Amino acid sequence: MQKTLHLLYLLLVAVFLTGCGADQAMKKGDKFYALGEYFDAATQYKRAYAQTPVKEKAIRGQRALKMADCYRRINYTQRAIAAYRNAIRYGQTDSMTYLYLGQQLLKNGSYKEATKVFTDVLTDSFSSQSPAFAKILAENGRRSSTQAPIWKNEGSRYTIKRENIFNSRRSEYSPCLGGDGDDRLYFTSTRNEATGDELSGITGTKNGDIFVSQKDEQGRWQRPQVIDSELNSDDDEGACCLTPDGHTMYLTVCQTDNNYPRYAKIASSRRSDAAWSKPQIVEISRDTLSLFAHPAVSPDGKWLYFVSDMPGGLGGKDIWRMRIDNNIGGVENLGAPINTPGDELFPTFRPNGDLYFSSNGHEGMGGLDIFIAKPNAFGWQLEHPGFPLNSQGDDFGMTFEGRLNKGFFSSNRGDAHGWDHIYSFENPEIIQTVKGWVYEQEGYELPQAVVYLVGNDGTNLRLSVKGDGSFTQQIKPNVDYVLLGTCPGFLNHKEELRVEPATDSEEYVLQFPLASIAAPVLIDNIFYDFDRATLRPESTEALDKLVVLLNENPHVAIELAAHCDYKGSEEYNVRLSQRRAESVVNYLISKGIKKDRLSPKGYGKGSPKKVRKKLTEKYPYLKENDVLTEEYVRTFTPEQQEECNQLNRRTEFKVTSTTYGMFDKKGQLIESPARN
Repeated sequence: MQKTLHLLYLLLVAVFLTGCGADQAMKKGDKFYALGEYFDAATQYKRAYAQTPVKEKAIRGQRALKMADCYRRINYTQRAIAAYRNAIRYGQTDSMTYLYLGQQLLKNGSYKEATKVFTDVLTDSFSSQSPAFAKILAENGRRSSTQAPIWKNEGSRYTIKRENIFNSRRSEYSPCLGGDGDDRLYFTSTRNEATGDELSGITGTKNGDIFVSQKDEQGRWQRPQVIDSELNSDDDEGACCLTPDGHTMYLTVCQTDNNYPRYAKIASSRRSDAAWSKPQIVEISRDTLSLFAHPAVSPDGKWLYFVSDMPGGLGGKDIWRMRIDNNIGGVENLGAPINTPGDELFPTFRPNGDLYFSSNGHEGMGGLDIFIAKPNAFGWQLEHPGFPLNSQGDDFGMTFEGRLNKGFFSSNRGDAHGWDHIYSFENPEIIQTVKGWVYEQEGYELPQAVVYLVGNDGTNLRLSVKGDGSFTQQIKPNVDYVLLGTCPGFLNHKEELRVEPATDSEEYVLQFPLASIAAPVLIDNIFYDFDRATLRPESTEALDKLVVLLNENPHVAIELAAHCDYKGSEEYNVRLSQRRAESVVNYLISKGIKKDRLSPKGYGKGSPKKVRKKLTEKYPYLKENDVLTEEYVRTFTPEQQEECNQLNRRTEFKVTSTTYGMFDKKGQLIESPARN
């Protein structure tokens, strides 16, 4: 009898301790949940659920529901489905429980089951108690579960491939192409090499860092490396984008706080000396209880698009935008048809102006689907790109390789842990582009240059150039274009382009060599008869280009300078070079250039060439700023001496005025300089 009482006592103590243990786990779970640490919260809720007696149905159902909510948020789809079903089994049968179960079934590809669950949400028993947004999302879910198998069966022109060179056993997402020639791929990863040692309570993995992969000389992608600068920290960094010039990165940052919820913010970093600076928070709003994430800069560099759940949206998380050029400030919601009562996330732009984003509020295949918003006179026209770009999982985070419809995106399709990985995509389409380089004559690229593109179809664009002085722009067939390259301190250069219809993608390549206003500019390929001032016929091509340049810059007056090497007497060389300079001037006058814009000057051997940096690439024995005097040239080998003499025998021009014809004799302005 005493033994039986002892066992009964131990059983009562065990039941009491189990109950206390479940309550403690719930308290811990609720604390983690309030901080947004859903992975840790789910662990505690699971422990509490397991310790809750089966007969306590209401409590068991409530704990299953909390566990399901956490699994839903961290993309543990199978566990979320099981937990929602348990919640329903134990009496949690409201419309939101069914709605979320239907969305998880859709994400799992269980389309028939999802259809039934969404239909249940819309029945009379739930209709009266359902929030308006739940009805909208349930109806959308029901259409999605019917349409998704059709999309999957139809397919599309898209081809995709999982790119394992970028992927690890954790998450990689939001790729972003950058660098000259799109030779760098930035993306977020929670792999073991990320900064810091602690695991995130949100995901159960390390906090995200921004990694980068670069192409080698053969164009092959290399293993990613974490960016070794102040860009990354022990906190979460990710979902980044670049401005069109590639000099500024916007990124999402989420700082760790053990006592308060973590709200994502947007920060910016500048690239200087090949390193990214420490991110600085971008103040979008003084709202401290809303998240701001997933930045994207419009192709013209004027707008920062982002995601937020701040008041004033259509429900869930919406896409907003803010002006970031000279008129900084003021946010606006993109509204319908882009935003819905669901979540719209990860905006990004194709260079042609199309906005790509992901949503679970539009009709899709499950999880987040990628949508294309094409701008038109009435706002935006939405397009679903179908399967296989979209899948039953989460598909998001596009980045494009130049103007082509190819690049990379992220998806958690087929991953049991719900972790994201990077895929490549391509949709073959006929795209015609113009690519150009703006650089200084006899010099290097001009990244501060601007190219103006005007077409007879009404196109009028201002194009910034990349760090290598290049730009790329999509163009249309049957259009005549004029492109004007400009840069402070340089003369303008114009190119004309007629675009014909094409059966395959085609790229037109143009060069924009800009002549310096401050330094002498070599007129290459000018030839004279031996020991005479007569221009040879092969000189006309270079001089005709100079005629075009002067016509494009009508307010410029120049000095035409001819130079000789040190051979011969100084008096003879001065006379010969003067006659040669006059020959060039006479040719230009014969082509319609006014005489008073041109000043011939023969320098003989009195102004030897000063070596510029670009020239040292061709002649490594020369150094920048060397002056090719007779004494200096005679220190080289005979072959090198002849090369230096050829450099000294040259015809150049330099700008003497940029206001020719703009003022009358009294100094009154006649004609204003043309505005670009």
